[in-house]
Amino acid sequence: MAGEAKYRRVLLKLSGEALMGDGTSGLDADAVDRITDEVIAVSKMGVEISLVVGAGNIFRGISGAASGMERASADYMGMLATVINALALQSILERKGVATRVLSAIPMESVCEPYIRRRAIRHMEKGRIVIFGAGTGNPFFTTDTAAALRASEMGCEALLKATQVDGVYSADPKTDKKAVRYDELTFHEVLSRDLKVMDASAIALARENNIPILVFSIHNKGAFSDVMTGRGRFTIIRNGSGKGG
Repeated sequence: MAGEAKYRRVLLKLSGEALMGDGTSGLDADAVDRITDEVIAVSKMGVEISLVVGAGNIFRGISGAASGMERASADYMGMLATVINALALQSILERKGVATRVLSAIPMESVCEPYIRRRAIRHMEKGRIVIFGAGTGNPFFTTDTAAALRASEMGCEALLKATQVDGVYSADPKTDKKAVRYDELTFHEVLSRDLKVMDASAIALARENNIPILVFSIHNKGAFSDVMTGRGRFTIIRNGSGKGG
């Protein structure tokens, strides 16, 4: 059946940049509206969904450290910015009638729930969209690593990374016309070729827990649903023999 989801429970990793649309920072109402529609469409397929969102549209810890801030402090600022994005997504999803919970790795009970693994799983079992904020709660770890960690803890069958391009390339296709696109790769190939998909900690976590990573473009309408049903353009990274050439 073409419209049947291939995975029952997944984690979607969104970059902060995906939320700013054509802008240079902040939140774009049209972009948030479109992304939430995509999430709702997949949820209606009976898929249990959790999300991890970055904060590149507001603040990057690494950039802050490069400008002279202490790295740990800069990373905590970035974690707080992810909660802002998570609350924005929650607000729009609930306006559209979808029960949503934000769970933060840094406790802030006035605005969201603290992260408790069993509670998060229960929310997903009840059909609620779960958004994980504040990364791992620790400095020196990216939101990519947080996504792989939460996907492992939630028992997700796949981790979907929504990016600016339609898969994994040998180089940035926007700057290198000779960049080669891969349909399938192994975790080992990603690490050995130093492909800039996710950081090494995230790849290692996904490999250890046998969670495939599917990389697709968030800018293509209906892409999330297409990936979930095995259609559309995406790169799958998993254990086993890849076809990356």
